[in-house]
Amino acid sequence: MSTDWVTFDGKGKHIVLISGDEEYRSEEAMPQLARILSTHHGFKVTVLFAIDPTTNNVNPDRIDNIPGLEALKTADLAVFFIRWRDLPDSQMKFIVDYVESGRPIIGMRTATHAFNLKSSKTYERWTWNSKEWDGGFGRQVLGETWIAHHGKHKVQSTRARIVPEQAKHPILRGIRDGEIWTPTDVYTVKLPLPGDSSALLLGEVLDGMQPSDKAAAGPQNEPRLPVAWTKTYKGARVFTTTMGSSQDLLNEGFRRLMVNAIYWALGLEVPGKSRVDLVGMYEPHAFGFKGSIQGRKPQEF
Repeated sequence: MSTDWVTFDGKGKHIVLISGDEEYRSEEAMPQLARILSTHHGFKVTVLFAIDPTTNNVNPDRIDNIPGLEALKTADLAVFFIRWRDLPDSQMKFIVDYVESGRPIIGMRTATHAFNLKSSKTYERWTWNSKEWDGGFGRQVLGETWIAHHGKHKVQSTRARIVPEQAKHPILRGIRDGEIWTPTDVYTVKLPLPGDSSALLLGEVLDGMQPSDKAAAGPQNEPRLPVAWTKTYKGARVFTTTMGSSQDLLNEGFRRLMVNAIYWALGLEVPGKSRVDLVGMYEPHAFGFKGSIQGRKPQEF
């Protein structure tokens, strides 16, 4: 068995969580989410990492290597939390084949700008700023690509507000309006969202980095921009949230949002109040560049 990825046993659907970003500690968030899904919900979960092939250590700064993507061949759901990866065609093919197969997809935070394929002519159009395929994977599959920070990065946090018409959506089951707070800021998105996209949560920009802070006055909240939405691609269910970091998973409401979205994407009945207790010790590191913990193997996460 390879030591480049980790698998959590379960008898339910097989979920593949793909990490690989330099800023938001996806290498910490994905294993915790996997433990929640396996321990509390019985799913089989495989977690993939950006790996330095010279050391076999997890290294998010290596943008060209995510071993184990062949797990997507038999996956029931893929969850992407990657940023500006420049993967070789041999690895990209597993991702492209999965996405084009019409199976469900979830994107977290930087997945809107998952790829920056400078070395691939075959899959170049999947790049975040593609002109050939407007906005690449982000806009075409998930519903948006990278535009800008809407809130002030590391200065203004986010309170998620439920779109009133969506209050009874299964993904929002057991979640109160305003319960979800994340230290990550709101991303800019173009309105209206493309195609059959439907916003579930709007991001209220806060004047500070505490959940009790007040909403920022002025144009940042006029209107509030979507931070979670649904859409379809090739007939498959897609859920995207621009919230997300290892620290965001400390919020119970955000954890419930992710678990509910996974049930919904798989076409399963969403629990009335899904169990989302943290599993094991979880002390995520603050997001920011050059902040990943070096020298660790996948099993150590």
